Amino acid sequence: MLRKLMTVVAVTGMLAMLAGCGKSTKTEEEMENLHPGIIPAAEAFTPDQATDVARRLSIFAPVTLTADISHLSEKEKQMLPLLFDAAAIMDEIFWQQAIGNKENFLSRISDESARKFAEINYGPWDRLNGNKSFIAEIGEKPLGANFYPADMTKEEFDTLQNPDKSSLYTLIRRNDDGTLRVVWYHQAYASKVKKAADLLKQAASLAEDAGLKKYLELRAEALLTDKYQESDFAWMDMKTANIDFVVGPIENYEDALFGTKAAQEAFILIKDVEWSERLAHFASLLPELQKGLPVDQKYKNEVPGSDADLNAYDVVYYAGDCNAGSKTIAINLPNDEEVQLKKGSRKLQLKNAMKAKFTGILEPISQILIHESQRGYIEFDAFFANTMFHEVAHGMGIKNTINGKGSVREALKEQYSAIEEAKADILGLYLVTKLFEMGELKEGEVMDNYVTFMAGIFRSVRFGAASAHGKANMLTFNYFSENGAFTHQEDGTYMVNFDKMKLAVESLGGMILTLQGDGAYDQVKDLILTKSVIPGQLQKDLDKLKTAGIPVDIVFEQGKSNLGL
Repeated sequence: MLRKLMTVVAVTGMLAMLAGCGKSTKTEEEMENLHPGIIPAAEAFTPDQATDVARRLSIFAPVTLTADISHLSEKEKQMLPLLFDAAAIMDEIFWQQAIGNKENFLSRISDESARKFAEINYGPWDRLNGNKSFIAEIGEKPLGANFYPADMTKEEFDTLQNPDKSSLYTLIRRNDDGTLRVVWYHQAYASKVKKAADLLKQAASLAEDAGLKKYLELRAEALLTDKYQESDFAWMDMKTANIDFVVGPIENYEDALFGTKAAQEAFILIKDVEWSERLAHFASLLPELQKGLPVDQKYKNEVPGSDADLNAYDVVYYAGDCNAGSKTIAINLPNDEEVQLKKGSRKLQLKNAMKAKFTGILEPISQILIHESQRGYIEFDAFFANTMFHEVAHGMGIKNTINGKGSVREALKEQYSAIEEAKADILGLYLVTKLFEMGELKEGEVMDNYVTFMAGIFRSVRFGAASAHGKANMLTFNYFSENGAFTHQEDGTYMVNFDKMKLAVESLGGMILTLQGDGAYDQVKDLILTKSVIPGQLQKDLDKLKTAGIPVDIVFEQGKSNLGL
C-alpha cells in the first residue's frame, strides 16, 4: 500500500513538473494579457536626440472625417455608434499585435510630441521613415511585430509541427519551457472579440438592408471563430447598403517576417450614391480586360469573378492597421483567393480621404516636380481613376502558380505584398490605356492619368521605401527611368513620354505577371532588393518637397461627434 502511494505521489509530482515546464493553466487570453510584448522594460522613454520628433509630427496634415448622413434612415443612424464602438475594439487589438500593451508603452513617454507621434505610428517606429525608432531606448522593430516571439528564429518556426502556424489568424507564443505553441486570435483576444461581436449583432438587428444584416451577423460569428470565408462571401453580395463596415483581421503588411499574419482593422463607410453610379459600368468589363493582359495565355487562364462592384464612399472612421502611418484611400477586398475567383472583389474608393490627399499633397507636389507644360494634366478625376484601377488590378492576373507551387501568396512569402502592389500599380495604368482604346475613356483623360500617376509616385514614395507600397513605387519608377518613360529636366522637374511609358507599362506588367505565375521567389526577392531603392537624384528632388513644407500624409480627427451622433 505504501509503495502504491509513493508511486502515485511520484507520478503526480512528475506530471506537475511537466505541466510547469510546458503550457500554463491560464487561458490564452490571460496569457496574452501577461505577455510582455516587444517593447523593452524601462522606467521612462525619451525621444531620440537624432530624431526631430516635432518636425516629423508636422508631416501629417490634420483632416476632419465627416460625411452627409441626411439620406440615412433613423435605424441606420442608430447603427453607427455601435459600429464606432466595435471599430475602437479593433484598434485596441491592433495595438496588441503591433507592440503589446499600449498603455504601458504610452504612459512612459513624457514628451508630448513623441507621444502623439507614437499614437500615429502605433509604436516607437517611424512608419514613413523606414521604421526607424524615434525613442532613444528602443532599437529596431522586430520583423514579425508582436505576432511571434521577438527572439524566435525562422529555423525554430520551421520545426514547429502545427498546421495552423501559418494561418492568417494565429499568434505564435512560447510555453513555459521555451517551446512554441499556436494561439488563435479568438482565444488570445476572447473578451474583446466577444464584445465586438455583440455590437455587430446589435447593429444587425437594426439593419434594414438584407445584405448588410446577413454580413454583420456572419462577421460577428467569424470574430468568435476565426472562420471568415462565409462572411467574405456575404460581404461580396452586399451591394445596396448605404453603410459599409469593413472589420476584422485583413491585411498582412504588419507581418514583415513571413507576410502571413493578418492585422485587425476597421473602416466605417457612407456610400456616395452619385459617384458610385459613375463607376458601376467598369465592373462588367473585368473578364474582357483579363483576356487582354500583356502576358502569355497560361498566366491569365484564371477568370476573375464578374460579380464585383465599384463604389465610392465617404469614410468616417479608420481603426487599427489601416490607421497606422500612411492612410489607405481605397479598399480592394476580400483577400481570400477562392472568394476572388468565384465572386471577384469589391473596390471601395474613399473619396473624401482621396480628395484631401489630392488637394493638400499631390497638387502642391506637381507644382514643384512636374514640368510646367504638363501640370494641366494633374486632375482629381485622374487621381481617382488611377486609385480605382489599382484596386481593380489586384483582382486580375493570376492567384495560383502554374507549376504546382501553391498560391502566388504562398510561393512568394514575405515578398508577395510588394510585388502585388507593383502589379496593381502597373496594371491599373494598363487598364486605363485599354479602356481608352475600347472607347470608354477620352483621349485627354489618358494623358491626365499618366501624368497624375507620375505625380502620385512622388506622393506615395515619401511614405518610405520600406513599406510594400514604397517598394512597389520605386520598382515602377526605376523601371520607367530605364525605359525612357519620363525625362528629368534641368530645372529638376519631370516630363512624361507617353509612347515610351505605354510600352514600359506593358513590359513591366507582363514581367510581374510571369514572376507571380511561376512563383519565382528568388527572382522576385532579387528584383525588389535591387530596384526598390530611391536613386540619389530622386532623393534630392524629394528633399525639395520637404523644404517646401508639403505634408507627407494626413492624420484624422474622427469620431461620433463629427457626425453629430
